[in-house]
Amino acid sequence: MGLLGNILEIDLTQEKWNLAACSDDAESNYLGGRGINIKLLSDQIPPGIDPLGPQNILTLSCGMLTGTAAPVSSRVHINALSPLTHILGSSNIGGGFGVSLRLCGIQQLVIRGRASKPVYLWIDGDTIEIRNAKSLWGKDTWETEALLKERLGTEKLKILSIGPAGEKECLFGCIISDRDHAAGRTGMGTVMGSKNLKAIVVKAQKSPVAFRSKSDTQQAIKHYLWQMKYSPEFKTMKAHGGAGYVEWADELAILGTRNYRDYHFEDVKRIDGKKLKKNIARKHGCPRCPVQCKADLRFSTGRLKGKESVRPEFEPMLALGAKCGLNDLQTLVYLDNLCTRLGMDSISAGTVIAFAMDLFDRGIITMADTDGLNMRWGNGETMEKLIRQMADSTGFGKVLAQGVRQAAKVIGGGAENYAAHIKGLEMAGYHPYNMMGTALGYSVSSRGADFSDIYATLEYKWLPEKATQVFGTPVSTDPRSIQGKAQLVRRSMIVGSVLDCLGLCKVPALCLICTYDLVGEAELVSAVGGRTVNVTDLFIAGERIVNLERLFNQQHGAGVLNDRLPKMFFEKAYNAGIEPSKPAEWMEPMKQEFYDIMGWDVHGDPTAKKLAQLGIYSPQYNKHSAA
Repeated sequence: MGLLGNILEIDLTQEKWNLAACSDDAESNYLGGRGINIKLLSDQIPPGIDPLGPQNILTLSCGMLTGTAAPVSSRVHINALSPLTHILGSSNIGGGFGVSLRLCGIQQLVIRGRASKPVYLWIDGDTIEIRNAKSLWGKDTWETEALLKERLGTEKLKILSIGPAGEKECLFGCIISDRDHAAGRTGMGTVMGSKNLKAIVVKAQKSPVAFRSKSDTQQAIKHYLWQMKYSPEFKTMKAHGGAGYVEWADELAILGTRNYRDYHFEDVKRIDGKKLKKNIARKHGCPRCPVQCKADLRFSTGRLKGKESVRPEFEPMLALGAKCGLNDLQTLVYLDNLCTRLGMDSISAGTVIAFAMDLFDRGIITMADTDGLNMRWGNGETMEKLIRQMADSTGFGKVLAQGVRQAAKVIGGGAENYAAHIKGLEMAGYHPYNMMGTALGYSVSSRGADFSDIYATLEYKWLPEKATQVFGTPVSTDPRSIQGKAQLVRRSMIVGSVLDCLGLCKVPALCLICTYDLVGEAELVSAVGGRTVNVTDLFIAGERIVNLERLFNQQHGAGVLNDRLPKMFFEKAYNAGIEPSKPAEWMEPMKQEFYDIMGWDVHGDPTAKKLAQLGIYSPQYNKHSAA
C-alpha cells in the first residue's frame, strides 16, 4: 500500500536513535497502530521482565490513516508491558500529536532503555534530540506543556507528557496531550516515567501529506462524513460530548453506583453532563472530526470560578461520580481535571476510591487505616486528598496507587471480595449485570475490564431485525439475553482492533455510524492508499491482531482463569437486591461459545489450526496459567 511512514527507535540508555522504513509485511498483515505495536512487543519482550525496568519497551504508533485526508483519523496507539496488570498495556490517544508525527514522516516510535536523568524527546522534521528535562520533573501535565511552549518559543508544538503520578510510580499513571486528551489506561504514563521520559515534543511541519487526494478519495470521505452527521446521536454528542450520557446510563440500568452495589444513582440528574452546557466557553476536538466533542468550561461561582477547566469524558463522569456516590457536578469536574493534571487514569482512580469507600462502609477499614480520612460515600474532600496522595505516593493513597488488585491484597480482611477488576485493570463504568455483551467483553478483553477495548454499542443500538441478519437471533441485542453475545463480542473485538490500527476514533465509528461492517473503513483505506483493500482483508488483519494479543498475554501469565468477572457480581448485594447467581448460569456459557467461534480451545488458547489460518507462528507458550 505504501501508506506507513518510518520507525524511529530511541535508546534512552545510550542516548542514540535510528530511523528505518516500516516493512511491507507490517503494513499488509498488521495495518498500523495497535497492530504493528503488538507484533513488535510479541517479538521482543520476553516473559518475566520488570514492567518498570529498562527492558520494557514503550511503543507509540500512528494508525495507518492518521494524518491523511480521512475523517477522524488522528489516533495514536500506545503499548508496553503494563505495570498495573503485568500483561499487555494498551491505550489510545487523539488530538493533534499523531498528525504532527506523521507529517514528520514517522509512523512508530520505539523507546527502549532508561535515561540517566529526566529528559524529553524533541522531533522537528529530521531533527531528533534527547534533551534535559530536569526542570520539568515534578510539574503537572498542564504546566509541562505550557513551559515547553514558552521555552521553545512557539505554540505550534504537539506534546505528550506525564505528571507526578507517572514519575512516582502510581501504577495507573497516564499520558496527556493538548491538556485534555489522555492515553488513560494500563499505566503507560508510569512506564514513561520509569524511563525518565517526561515528554515527547513534535514541531508541526508545513509539508503536506504525500498521499492526500485521488479521484475517489472525496467520495469515500463524503460517504463516511454523511453516515456520521446523519446518525441519530450526532447532535447530542456534538453538543454535550460523552459527558451528556450519564442520565442515559442510569435509565438503561447500567450506571455502576457505589462500587457497583447498584446500577441506579438517586442523584443522577445532578451530575449529568448536559448541565454543563451553560458553562461551555469554547468547543474543540481532534483534527478532521466534525463532532468536536471537547469543551473548555467557565464557572461564575464555586471552587472553579475564574479557573481553567475542561469538560470530563463519559467514563470519568461515571468513575468519579456515581461510582463513588459523589453528587456535586463542579466537584466532579474539578477532580477529573486534577487527575488529568497529575497524569492519572481517572477511571482507575475513581474505581479504587470507590473500592476503599465500600470497604470503609463495611467496616473492613477504619479511619485508623486511612490516616484519618473519612471515606464515607460522596466525600469530595477525601477524594481530592486521596488523588493527591496517589500521585505523590504518600499516606493511604500509596496503597491505592497500586490498583485495586494489589491494594486488596495489602489491606486483607476480605477486601479482595470487593475489588472490581479483571486481569488487574479496574472496571469501566457500566454495571455488567444488565449488559451481557459488556460483561463478556470485560472478561475476554486483552487489556482487562474495559469497554473501549471491546466497544459493544451494537448491543443496545441495533434493531432485532439487524441482529437476526448478522448474528442469527433477534435477542443478541437484548442486553439481558446471553444468546448471540459471543458472536456480537467477537465482531466488536475485531472491528475495534482494526479501528485502532487505522487510527480512526471509535466514538464516530461505533457510537454514531455503528455499522460494525468495516465497509466505510475499507473504502477510506482504498481511496487514500491507492490500492484496493476489501472488508475481508481488514477483518482477517483484525483477527490476526487479537489472536497475537491473546498469545502475548498467555506468555506473560494470563490464562482462562483470568477471563472472569469478579465474584462480587454474582452476589445479591451487587445485583441491586436480585438473588445471587452462579457463573455457570450466564457467564460460562457465553465465554465457552466465544472461545469456540474464535477458534480457541476450552481453555481459551488459540488452536494451531486457527494460528495457521492467520499466518501466526507461535512458540511454546505457558498454557492455562493465571496471573
